Parts: sequence; structure tokens; C-alpha cells
Amino acid sequence: METLKNFSIMFLSLFLLISSTLLSLTSGEVQRHQFVIQATPVKRLFNTHNRITVNGMFPGPTLEVRNGDSLEVKVVNKARYNVTIHWHGVRQMRTGWADGPEFVTQCPIRPGGSYTYRFTIQGQEGTLWWHAHSSWLRATVYGALIIRPRLGESYPFPKPNLETPIVLGQWWDANPIDVVREATRTGAAPNVSDAYTINAQPGDLYKCSSKDAGETNLLRVINAALNQPLFFAVANHKLTVVGADATYIKPFTTSVLMLGAGQTTDVLIKADQRPVRYYMAARAYQSAQNVPFDNTTTTAILEYKSSKKGNAPKPIMPSLPAYNDTNTVTAFSRSFRSPRKVQVPTEINESLFFTIGLGLNNCPPNFRRSRCQGPNGTRLAASMNNVSFMLPRSISLLQAHQQGIPGVFTTDFPGTPPVKFDYTGNVSRTLFQPITGTKLYKLKFGSRVQVVLQGTSIIAPENHPIHLHGYDFYIIADGFGNFNPKRDTSKFNLVDPPLRNTVAVPANGWAVIRFVADNPGVWLMHCHLDVHITWGLAMAFLVENGFGELQSLPAPPSDLPLC
Repeated sequence: METLKNFSIMFLSLFLLISSTLLSLTSGEVQRHQFVIQATPVKRLFNTHNRITVNGMFPGPTLEVRNGDSLEVKVVNKARYNVTIHWHGVRQMRTGWADGPEFVTQCPIRPGGSYTYRFTIQGQEGTLWWHAHSSWLRATVYGALIIRPRLGESYPFPKPNLETPIVLGQWWDANPIDVVREATRTGAAPNVSDAYTINAQPGDLYKCSSKDAGETNLLRVINAALNQPLFFAVANHKLTVVGADATYIKPFTTSVLMLGAGQTTDVLIKADQRPVRYYMAARAYQSAQNVPFDNTTTTAILEYKSSKKGNAPKPIMPSLPAYNDTNTVTAFSRSFRSPRKVQVPTEINESLFFTIGLGLNNCPPNFRRSRCQGPNGTRLAASMNNVSFMLPRSISLLQAHQQGIPGVFTTDFPGTPPVKFDYTGNVSRTLFQPITGTKLYKLKFGSRVQVVLQGTSIIAPENHPIHLHGYDFYIIADGFGNFNPKRDTSKFNLVDPPLRNTVAVPANGWAVIRFVADNPGVWLMHCHLDVHITWGLAMAFLVENGFGELQSLPAPPSDLPLC
């Protein structure tokens, strides 16, 4: 059986090698950009603050490429904070050094330093985005990454008349870095944001013009909010979903979107209503009960060019779901399908089960009470399989792996929960405290991996957007309560499941994903609510090299930042 398994992995590796070679023969152009990280005066909510931006722009520059193009982005840090940039959703095939999470694939770019990210877009089309991956800088350091088809190829839907990025965000009047530092000091939850934004504007200041009646606009919607899943709708208009996370989707029509933090959704909207002004709006989906959240609504205006100017009537407001409308979220999430039958991994080499959720750390004896302001004098925490992830501080995980440096991490991340319990029931207080560690899970190149992501009811059950760096994965099922393989395996969609890079795991529920470990390196998996990754809701896969150069991690670039 072991020989057969190794043969199947070798066969798959050969197939992947041939595929990689063919892709390299159809490469596109090289685009070069410079990102200057700098403090910029930004006025929002009647106040002007210095905020960290890219090239003085908020949101940052939109990068537009084609499938097969390569990007070289030189990041120059003129701010007072360390920074890295992550290219959210880019597969980064053999370019793990360009992935960007701080102390995972690189040390941060220090103030005054620079680093050039080099990578190629391979087999992806649609909408991704980029953002800072260092502390909470991504509150203002983010932008869209638009990937169009190769020259001579077209969308699998009628070409739209317009394309518009719609980037949803969160705004704090306080410095976001100070917000997370204060929460880290006290052990309590951070202050909630003061507003949500559409293309960095909290109100009606952003206008999205539609050309004329009957024409179609492609909205590329990105949830760049730091800590919140969001509903999105346009008054009186249906939205036809055609893509998500830079993959095409079997088209379906809806009146509302829900995007987990980090997710993208491409929708077609037709100008088929009266030529007046309409609000597009976003507000929170809040699945955690009795937890403070930003309950504001952000709006922008969809304006028909033929609408009357001057004393125009107030725009029509869309009907958004209630903030806790999980039924709408479930119906929307389960509408996603791949356009056709896909090759889902079936003979699984690695069957993993990860619990994801919050926890509490007891107050250390040497801490003052002011540093333990979580429930009942504790400090809030989060974990996967009861391990609260701790980043190294002297070298990145990828460097330690590539150079064989001992003592930086271990490879004993548990593949199943250390203790089995009623994950979504009344959990014993004795199970609230996780252990801390820098634990990785090792995968052989070519492994076919299934991960059950199981939410828990510890502290507050919540919808968790789980993002995997360096990979897309098929979401083959989800549900509520505890995952039961005897009952729930029958729900697996092995025909046309959606391909995503971020899965919204239902509150008090579970999701099952599958992927092939075809990209060597160290790849972070984490909750994309930044408050949760701050508390440790993360782990990393160490994918070993395969056979030969095309299945191995290359040496680091010469300008990789030093710690």
C-alpha cells in the first residue's frame, strides 16, 4: 500500500512538473511598480489623521495584469513601522519568498529599507488584492489586484461595458496600530471601528457611474475590512455572481452578497432601472452574539449618466439583511459552484481535523490586573487544535526551514484535536486555555489533503474566514454543529465545488476543504479577522520539496530583508 501511495505521488508530481513547464512556455509580460510606504494626512469623519499609505493613495494603487504576467514590485519603507506586503490569493508557485507575511516567509522591511517582490500570475483570472501583513497596517495599506484573461482570450461571460473595483474597508479614528497595541497590553478585545468604507470613503463621496440604460458593469467587490464579514447590496438591482477569489463561478443571481474578510466576489450588474441615483451599501454580518461591533452602514452612489442633475432626489437605499441573518449567509454561500466538473482530490493522503476558535489565558502571576481585562480577569486568546500560534522574532519560518536552523519551530502541529469534546456544545472551562507554540504541520510534495475546519463555542461562536496562503482549495461541504463523518460525508460535493482561497466557516459549524500540496514552502493558514490572528488563530504548513528544480523552493533573493 505504501509503495502504491508513493507511486501515485510520483505520478502526480510528474504531471505537475509538465504542467509547470507548459505554463512557463506561455508567459506574459513583466510589469514593474514601486510602492512607497509613507505617512499621509487623511481626512475622514471630519478629522485629519496621519495614516500609513502606499504612494500617498488610500486605498492604494490598483494593479492590473493578465493571466501569465509577472510582477516586480519594489516596496520602499519610508514609514516609522516595519512592513511587509502580501499578495492575497496569488498562488506564488515556487515564489514563497514573495508571499509576504511577516516572520513567516520574510523578515519585515525596516524603516528606510526596501524589498522587491517578484512573482508570476499562473492560471488565475478575476479579482485578488494586496495588503500589508504586519501588525494592523492593512487597515489602510491595501489595494485591488485585477487579473484579466491572456491576450486573445475572453471572459466566459459577455464583456462588460465597465469594470469597477469596490473595496470595502474599516476606519478607525484612532491609529489602528495603537488600537491593537492597547488590546495586546490589556488582554481585552480591541475597540471597534468607527466606520466602514467603500473605496476608502465612509459615506456618499464615492460615485460609481453607469454609462447608459441597458449596459452592464462588472463590480469587483473586495472585503478588505480588518475584522468584519460584510453584507453588500445595490438598491433595486440584481447582482449576477460570476467569479470569486480569482476563479470563475457558475453564474447565479442574488440581491445581496456576503463577503468574509479577505474574500472577493465578481458580479455583473445591469443598468435596467429608472435613470436615477441608487445607493450601494455595506454593513456588518455579526454572527458572534453579545459581542460589540461596528453597526454602521457605509454607502456609495450608483448614478446613471442620464439621470437628472441639480436638485436630484435622494438616492434609493437598498434593503440589507439583519446583522445576524445567518440564514441569508448560508443560502448565499451554498450557491457557489464551479462552472463545470472539476478534478477534486479523492484518494486522500492527509486527513486533518482542525478546531478553530477563541480561548482564555489565565493572568500570569507577574502581570498587573490592568493587563488582564478579559473575562473574569483573563487575557483573550485564540487557537487551532488548542495551539495558539506564536511567530518567531529573529528569523522567518521559511528562512529557518530553508537554512536548516534549529529551535525556530517544531513540526508537531497536531493533525487532530488533542482532546475530543462537544465542540459546539457547552464546553468545559478547563478546555478554554490553549498552549502557545510555533508548530508547523509537514506535508510531502504532492500530498492530497483534506482539512475539516471545526468551529467551537468557546467564549463566542463566530463565522471565521480561514485563509490559506500559497494555495486555492475546493470547499466540498459545510454545515452546523459538530462534523460527523458518518453523517456528513454524504454531503460532499466532489463534482463542481467552488475553488477559493478563503472559506467562511459557519458560526458553530464546520467546513471541509481539499487541495493538493504542489507548492513547496511554508504557508500560513489563519483567520482573516486580524483580531483573531493577533490572538493566535493560525498555523502553518511546511510543504517539502518534490523531485527536481521545478518542484523545489529556490534560494532566497539577495535583497530579502534581514532581521
